[in-house]
Amino acid sequence: MGAQPQVNELWKYIGENEVNEERIGDLADFKRSQVNYRLTCFDVRTNGVRYLKTLVYNLAGQLSADDWERLRRITGRELGQPYSVTYDGEQVCLDYLRAVRDLEFIGKNVELDGARVLEIGAGYGRTCHTLMSNQDIASYTIIDLPTTMALSRKYLRTVLSEEQFGKVTFIPIDELETAPLGDGFDLAINIDSLAEMDRGTFGYYMALIAGRCRFFYTNNPVGKYMDKSLDDHARGDDALARALDAGPLTEVIDVHDNRAVRGQARKFVDAYRPGSGWSCVADAWAAPFTWYWQALFQAPAAAR
Repeated sequence: MGAQPQVNELWKYIGENEVNEERIGDLADFKRSQVNYRLTCFDVRTNGVRYLKTLVYNLAGQLSADDWERLRRITGRELGQPYSVTYDGEQVCLDYLRAVRDLEFIGKNVELDGARVLEIGAGYGRTCHTLMSNQDIASYTIIDLPTTMALSRKYLRTVLSEEQFGKVTFIPIDELETAPLGDGFDLAINIDSLAEMDRGTFGYYMALIAGRCRFFYTNNPVGKYMDKSLDDHARGDDALARALDAGPLTEVIDVHDNRAVRGQARKFVDAYRPGSGWSCVADAWAAPFTWYWQALFQAPAAAR
């Protein structure tokens, strides 16, 4: 049979310090302990980037050929050192994976070449960057907080060509009432921010979209959650209370129960419909986050 198996120094240390009868205890929560993290999975408390990269890698493997083409057209997306993986020779991060899939969803039902686009809450500008890189957008207007807009203006000035950047208009919210919005927009976009606004502000933007836009695309959470295991409520009780009270959908659900999410999705479609007569052209789960939904609405015929 040969030499008897020996315990190497690594597992000798693990056995003495991390996986032994004393550490195992009564099994009540061992799958959330160092015991199991040594045996079957990486410690979720210290391996967030590892899990993020694993997620991105798996999502990259699911991209369609058309989405790969969309992604390759977006130059400069590595600015800012995002957490990326290399897949088929291409650097891929979660933000732009999500952006090309948003574009795919929108493009199935909206003619984007020549479109006038309005985005409410642009973050650092990834959606604008993606649309401008893939479509012949006529104009792109961003409404946002002045503080956030300082970042998107700087980012987009860097990653877009001079011609593309010249099509982008930035309107701080404190100038919105007096800003010239022209004859309206073909498409309004909101990704992951209407759900963080108070109800009065949410209603204001819904009225703006209903009165000035032909289509509206939204990608937002279907509801709230109280699962402390996700982040240990690290930002404190006050931040939690503010989050639970914001947006049009404040019901607390199990966001990792697909039936609960799908059940809430009907309420999502009703809540984000800009106005009477607006039809929901398409809606679906907005992967990869379990509790996000996306929907595209079209204005009544008389308003087109």
